[in-house]
Amino acid sequence: MNDGKQAPVAVVGGGPMGLAVAYWLARAGRAVTVYEAGPVVGGMSASFDFEGTAIERYYHFICTPDRPLFELLDELGIADRLRWRRTRMAYYYQGRVHPWGDPVALLRFPHLSPWEKIRYGLFALAATRRRDGAGLERRNAVQWLRSWLGERAYQRLWQRLFELKFYHFTDNLSAAWIWTRIRRVGRSRYNLLQEKLGHMEGGSEVIMNRLQEEITRLGGEVRVLSRVDEVLMEQGRVTGVRVGDETFAHQTVVSTVPTPYVSGLMPGLPEDIRARFERINNVAVVCVIAKLTRSLTGNFWLNVVDEDMDIPGLVEYTCLNPLGGAEHIVYVPYYLPGDHPLYREPDEVFFERVIRYLATINPALAAEDVLAIRASRYRHAQPVCEPGFRDKLPPIDLPVDGLYAADTAYYYPEDRGISESADLGRRIAEMVLEAGR
Repeated sequence: MNDGKQAPVAVVGGGPMGLAVAYWLARAGRAVTVYEAGPVVGGMSASFDFEGTAIERYYHFICTPDRPLFELLDELGIADRLRWRRTRMAYYYQGRVHPWGDPVALLRFPHLSPWEKIRYGLFALAATRRRDGAGLERRNAVQWLRSWLGERAYQRLWQRLFELKFYHFTDNLSAAWIWTRIRRVGRSRYNLLQEKLGHMEGGSEVIMNRLQEEITRLGGEVRVLSRVDEVLMEQGRVTGVRVGDETFAHQTVVSTVPTPYVSGLMPGLPEDIRARFERINNVAVVCVIAKLTRSLTGNFWLNVVDEDMDIPGLVEYTCLNPLGGAEHIVYVPYYLPGDHPLYREPDEVFFERVIRYLATINPALAAEDVLAIRASRYRHAQPVCEPGFRDKLPPIDLPVDGLYAADTAYYYPEDRGISESADLGRRIAEMVLEAGR
């Protein structure tokens, strides 16, 4: 083992959840070291320099129900960096942009019958007001939506969105997981007619950097470019981690890396637990980011239902966060199974498609209006949450003394987000502290 400073707790992964675990442990007086494989902390919340604009690789937004995040911001002393803004969403359907997301937009949408509009309105109201998803846990999302909306409305508004994000997993999604997504955004409003979303002034890296600073100030350590290759175990308990050719002693290890990596990272786990991790499916993402001279549609969120476009939607981020400049930033995510042939294509293939799609949606957009375009890839971006998904997850407190593991799949039925990272990170820290007592 390395003779340097040994920390009793190792946190593998420096994304939002890993940093939250480390922060709460350090705040409670525990020595902790974070091992992050990349050059900076943040994971999917990390930022990069996009031709002079500091921007997140993957879009993030904040909703009014995100209370664990608000508590963390207060704790870190950066709640004053939170900004709220009126936003809009729309559907691109049959060659036109249609407003969406409020009763007036629903009534004016020309591609549903009056009865279908009534059914959709009742569905949106019921989903937003529903208190918990217990009755939806084992229900199939597609069947649930069809039962509320009818077959034609489902096909027009939801089917293609599902198929272009989950492909062959589409018919095996949890209704509880879909419901929480609808409820979270549905409750984030100024009023019935006006959506309200938030962002951090300076981006999500403000939160990540502040967490890193506080961990260090409290005596912890954050090591970047330190990929953990193996969690070491002997006689049923954790002994440390291996980073390249070096080993470091630790009494406790918390892994926050994507679940598909856990089996290889922890060969000493019991075989039945490793098999449960391996059965969790994920889809990958290629997220294209374009910088434009003009606004695309003026809508933050645009669902896309068009047979000639293989994207489920896009995010015009500067409708939420203007970034203080004249440029407009658009995220266009391609969600794909990791073994899909398109995922292996070079970035230029995606760039050509995205530029063509943007010009189709807004014909006034010319080639010279595209100032810059980039792509980021994440192999395990979105867990596939099946009916009964909670019962399929291995326990966070694994059957090896001192070993814990979780990733965004454990936010279920909530979706991925920094607020969920903050919440689960604190709960895992409490589990570690309780075990120490």
